[in-house]
Formats: sequence, C-alpha cells, structure tokens
Amino acid sequence: MTALTEDRTPTFIQHAAESVRAHLATSRPLSSFLEGAGTLTLEERSLLVDQALVLLDQNYVHLPLKTAMHAVNPVQRLRVLRRRLERQTQQTMPPEWLFHAEMSEVFHSVRDLHTNYLLPEPFTGRIAFLPFLVEAYTDALGPHFMVTHVAEGFSAPGFTPGAEITHWSGIPISAAVDLNAARFAGSNAPARRSRGIQSLTVRPLRIHLPPFEEWVTVSYTDESGTQHELRENWRIVENLPPMVDADAISTAALAQGLDLDADETGRAKVLLFAPRVVAQEQAVHADGPAPELRKGEIATSLPKVFKAQQVETASGRFGHIRVFTFNVDDPVPFLREFVRLIGQLPQNGLIVDVRDNGGGHVHAAEFALQVLTPRRIAPEPVQFINTPLNLRICRRHQDSSGIDLGAWVPSLEQAVETGAAFSGAFPLTPEDGANAVGQQYFGPVVLITNARCYSATDIFAAGFQDHRIGPVLGTDENTGAGGANVWTHKLLTDLLEGDRATPYVPLPKGAGMRVSIRRTLRVGALSGTPVEDLGVVPDELHRMTRRDLLEDNADLFDRAGLLLKDREPHTVSVTDAVSVNGSLKLRVKAANVDRVDVYVDQRPYASADLVDGRADVTVPVAAASRAARIDGFEAGRLVASKTERLP
Repeated sequence: MTALTEDRTPTFIQHAAESVRAHLATSRPLSSFLEGAGTLTLEERSLLVDQALVLLDQNYVHLPLKTAMHAVNPVQRLRVLRRRLERQTQQTMPPEWLFHAEMSEVFHSVRDLHTNYLLPEPFTGRIAFLPFLVEAYTDALGPHFMVTHVAEGFSAPGFTPGAEITHWSGIPISAAVDLNAARFAGSNAPARRSRGIQSLTVRPLRIHLPPFEEWVTVSYTDESGTQHELRENWRIVENLPPMVDADAISTAALAQGLDLDADETGRAKVLLFAPRVVAQEQAVHADGPAPELRKGEIATSLPKVFKAQQVETASGRFGHIRVFTFNVDDPVPFLREFVRLIGQLPQNGLIVDVRDNGGGHVHAAEFALQVLTPRRIAPEPVQFINTPLNLRICRRHQDSSGIDLGAWVPSLEQAVETGAAFSGAFPLTPEDGANAVGQQYFGPVVLITNARCYSATDIFAAGFQDHRIGPVLGTDENTGAGGANVWTHKLLTDLLEGDRATPYVPLPKGAGMRVSIRRTLRVGALSGTPVEDLGVVPDELHRMTRRDLLEDNADLFDRAGLLLKDREPHTVSVTDAVSVNGSLKLRVKAANVDRVDVYVDQRPYASADLVDGRADVTVPVAAASRAARIDGFEAGRLVASKTERLP
C-alpha cells in the first residue's frame, strides 16, 4: 500500500460511515410518518382491485396449486372486495390502512413471496426498523432468540450481541415469533417462522403494512444473567436503492426470480448494521482505497453480492464464498467475479453459502453452477399457465429481440383444443450461457442453505442437487420453496403497450403488484417436479448454535468441513501441446483420475488411461485447432472437465 493510500483509507471509510449516520439521522418516528399517509380515492382503490383480479385470474401460474394446497380463493376474495367498494362513497369508505390490510391479506393468503401487493407512496422505498437484529439458535433446551447486531450509536444496559430475548411486548418470545410468522407469506413452516423472526425488527413498507404498535417493549437477559426491559420506538427511513429496475423491459427484468421482501431487507441490514459494506461499495464506485480486509478475506468488486474468505475448521482450511444475492443487471460480470474469487480460495474444498439469499437474476444463478461441476448444466424449464391473456403476450413477443417468448406459443395455442393447464416447458436460461465457461473449481463443494433461500436461489440449490455437485447442508429443513419467474404489473403493462385491448392500466400513486408468471420444474432425478412449495430438502441438517451466531458460524463451518475432508479434488490439465506433421500431441496431467477423453473443438478424438497421473495423447487433426476439452473419469464416473486454449 502506498503512503497516499494509507493516508486516504481511514478518511474514506470515515466519510462512508458518516454518510450512513447522516442518512439514518433522517429517520422519523412511525407516528409522524403516518400523518402523511392515506390519499387513495375510492376510484383508485377500485382500480387496484380490478388490476389485482387481472393478474391473479389471468397471469398467476400457481393459482391452481395454491387453491388446492392452501384451501384459498384469492380471486373470489377480490371480487367480494370489489363489490363492497361499489357500495361505498368517498365519505363512507373505511380508513386507507384497512384497504391496504385487506389487499395485502389476499396476496399473502397464497403464501407466495413472488406475488405481492406493493403499497403506494409514502410507503414505497422505505423501511420500518428497530436498531437491533434478532436471530435464533437451538440447543438441548430448544430454540433461543438472541441479539446479534446493534446499530451504531444505540445502547442499553447489557443490550449487546449475546443478550437473549425472553418476551416481546409482554408475549413470550417464541409465541411472539409464531404470531408474527402467521402474518407473513411463506411456502412452508420453516420459511414462515424464519420470516417471523426477521420481521421482528426490520419491515420493508413496500411489502408490509407499517407496524400497528408505535413501540415495542423488549424483555431480555444479558450475558451475566441479569434481566432488563427496553422500550424502543419504531422508526422509518428510506432504504438503500435497489440494484435492478424490475419494471423496465430488459433481460434482467424478464428473468427475475426474486423475493422482494428478502431483497429489501438485505439492503436494510447493510444500511443498519454493515457500514463497512457501504464503504466497500463506495470505494469501488469512486475508485478509492478499499477498507482493510479481515484475515483470510479476499477483496471483491461486488461487496453487496459476494464475501470470499478462507475459513479454519476442525477438519482443515477451506474456501468459503457467501453469495448474498443474485439480483444483478448482467450475469456475465457476476460470473466473472465468482470465478475470480473462488480461484483465489483454497482448492481442496469450497463452502458455497447462499443463506438468506432471496434470489434475483435466474441466468446468474444458473450460470454459476457450471463452474463447480464437470457435468453439462441443464437449466430448469419454465411454464406459463394457459390463459388467453398469456397467449396474447407471447404472440406479441414471439419474435422480439431480447424478449423472445415464441417457444411457448404453439403449446398455448394447442391448449384451446387439449385443455392443458400449462404450456410446454422450456428453459428460461440460455443453455449455451449455462455451459459457456465450464468447470473452474476442481475440489469438493458443499452448499449451505436455509429457509430464506428463495426464487433464483431455490433454482440454484435445486440445480446443485439435481446435477449432483455435492452435499446440501441446510440450517433449516427446507429452502423457502419459491419456484417461479416473477414479472411486475408495470412490466406486463409495457409488454402490451399500444394494444387497444390491453387489460392493464397504470396504477395510482406509486402502487405496484408482482405475479409469478412462469413456474419452474426440476431436472435430473426429480425431472418435472415443481419447485414451488416443495423447495429443496437438504441432504444434511445443522441447527444454528449460540457459537455460530457469536463466532462467525464456527460450528456450521466445522460441520461443512466434515463433509469436505474425505472428498478428494479431481483435476485435469494440458501441460504441453505441440503440432507435429498435422497431428496434435497433448501431454495431460491429472489427479485422482484414471482415464481421460479428449475433445478438440467440441469433437471427440481420443481416450487414454493414465499412468502415475499422466498421459500423452496424439490427436490426428489439423494444427489450426483452437481448444481441447479434457474430461477426466474415475472408475467410469465423470469427475473433472477442463477446456484449454491451444497455441
């Protein structure tokens, strides 16, 4: 580091921290914030209900599943609400928060975090928060709820990471979590409970109604065992901006697989509890000095997306890469940075950690799989529900550059005669892109999931399991079980722009809606099984411990290390390549491989057994060949694959 950098670094970090503090200082008490809310007219409320009916009745791909699995009828509930609005006047209509509550309840009833009613101004873009974070761990006595982060500048006696919550506004904390969980969508019990904990202290107002209570009373025990009580007001502040515009017609918007609640909450946690990440992000954009890295950590150009580090476990040192989100505009830079980071980590074993990742760009999620396996990736296929409106959208864009929905048109047209519930199933992610760079990490890999993994992350976890990349280690019994591509009402409106018969009408005052438009199906041994509501069941289960929460996942990483330690890396490479009399002579080196098959420019040319991990292979082709792919096998099983550029 130069002297100039040494001088600038503390100043730059201090400036970033001060900007976060200044932003949080603009927060307002809940009571004063709500004074400016509530400006929807009766006509605007009716319009919102009508548009919700269009989305749920004509676009919502999971409607039959949700109606059967959860015994709900959201379409009928909206029709009843619409009829009630017809009998109201501007003077007799109930308070606006009751309207929002009913609309939110209709959408929450399907337990689908892709399908949302998004509140209008002044709620959009803001979060309600308490200045601390609560997480759960389990021991022989059952679940415990502990403070794990406290916002800078907040203090109370004994209220530090490690303090255990006993009651929440007079309710035993476990019961309070269950009551909270019942209010929020989640496809399975672990997902609902996990979100019940998360929403104790952070609530994105784009998704959720403001808290009914202006303050909470928290009873807690500090680390010495002394009991305390704390009263804290809810406050409202503008969140950090989203990373992707999901309303604009773009590849990123059309390929969205995102839990908006998790995405908003993740950005809120960065704002409240991780000013260092904000400083890293500002350093990247300003081309300034990065904050000092922790021991074993690797600098990244995408600090809100990745954290890469070496971790010491009871079984040895391994690589660990945390993928916080797949919500990026472009999957190619995402993939490039993913490859770069894992290339700098130990090559004897890798922990890929996607806990709390709400998804994002489906292409980014499925592009990343190829890096970890020698097998060719088969992206998950997706289906529309068969409706006249979905057929109209696909017909209009069957030849559109960058939007091409033509693959689904024939089956949607055929459904008029066959009565099929769904269209044909075709990959959302381009298969060539999902296999463009091939395997880059050759050590064993374990994937860590939890119940807040959702959408594109569900798809990533399903692909990891379906392609037998390695064991899945879950800290919950299931992932969030979100299996869909999600489009916004604004995106749907724009896709039919200029169509005089379009049913979509712009929504008032910044309100919004999202809907699961295409459902995803698994590949491999579970081919054809929907991801929605079923999720990805881990191969191994680890309950988070107190040590995990206080010592950077120490027990969790030890468990992951146990799964890695007895699995050997498998490597193949070309150490020399020369042209002799029109033939190509390759010298191949490998580890834990007994046979290699050689492809030149994607054509099979040779196969050889290895002696002492080496083999000389002569390929009778012209010297102008550009690339050789070496597939390595152990006992007849494909274990490694590497493509080498030829001189």
